[in-house]
Amino acid sequence: MSRISIGTWAYCVGPYMDKPIPFGDVVKGLKKLNFDGLELGAFFSHPNPENHPTKESRKTLKDLVESSGLVFSGIATDMWNYPGHESHLVDATDGGAQYLATVKKNLEFTKDLGITLFRVDTVQPPDVLNTMDKNLAMDRVVKTWQQVCRMAADMGILVTWEFEPGFAFNRPSDIVAVVNAVGEKNFGAMYDTCHAYMCAVVGARHSGGPVETSKNGMVELAQKLRGKINAIQIIDCDGKLNEHGTSTHKVPGTALVDFAPVLKELTAHSGCPHDWWTIDLCFEDGAWPKTAQCKKAADTFNSLYGSGAKKAAPKAASKKKPAKKGRKR
Repeated sequence: MSRISIGTWAYCVGPYMDKPIPFGDVVKGLKKLNFDGLELGAFFSHPNPENHPTKESRKTLKDLVESSGLVFSGIATDMWNYPGHESHLVDATDGGAQYLATVKKNLEFTKDLGITLFRVDTVQPPDVLNTMDKNLAMDRVVKTWQQVCRMAADMGILVTWEFEPGFAFNRPSDIVAVVNAVGEKNFGAMYDTCHAYMCAVVGARHSGGPVETSKNGMVELAQKLRGKINAIQIIDCDGKLNEHGTSTHKVPGTALVDFAPVLKELTAHSGCPHDWWTIDLCFEDGAWPKTAQCKKAADTFNSLYGSGAKKAAPKAASKKKPAKKGRKR
């Protein structure tokens, strides 16, 4: 079966920005709910390179998680662009120097924690493609991420791109083009079911070309990314954008995503090099009390479509054949 984790950023950003759930409480709560691991949101009040600056402090953090019986499934670090914290990638004019310096700092933090999956995004909103040459923008992203991948490869870390409607290159054809262009062995797409719905079915905030949507867009996008997906996030979506201009996140099974066909596709053909499914409740009001409901839904999906689920059927069938011959076990 797939292992289940959840992104801890949900408990320290958005509605939880002013009153975050203490990280220690998050760890205890997730263990109580029988999660296999957690995806570290290294933002603000939660553990990050600034408030855990030494190897000793990072070892203490790692020990806290592991002694609770959990595992880090990955990490999302603070490379966002907001007042007092400038970050540029698509429209960077410094050759990506500032961005790469931030990546280096966060990769070192990631390595010290023993985490092997590192999330990136394109930083700038999709509207940036309306004011600059698209080819130049894509070239900047691709070349910079190739450097990120080489840095990460030296540390044994995978780099995964979380595409979404709130950032540039969110049309299905552009998503596929960027993944193919980066081309590094340790690079791949993060297939978040909520973002995939908004990008491939709704066509939210598409820029850089005509809107691209289809009823079966989620599965079609997964098919076009076969073998190049290195992270999977399961979360539902109501088809709307939140106040930050990106996908809303809803408890799996309560909104519009048709999980069965897409999870079957991902399990069979994604090429994901690990067995984690991560829940993402980012910016969702009441994320902490809704966590138990998410875990229950994930467990149900896991039993039906998770890695190993299909192998159970042949074993059950094989036990019936000898019975027809009058043999007992």
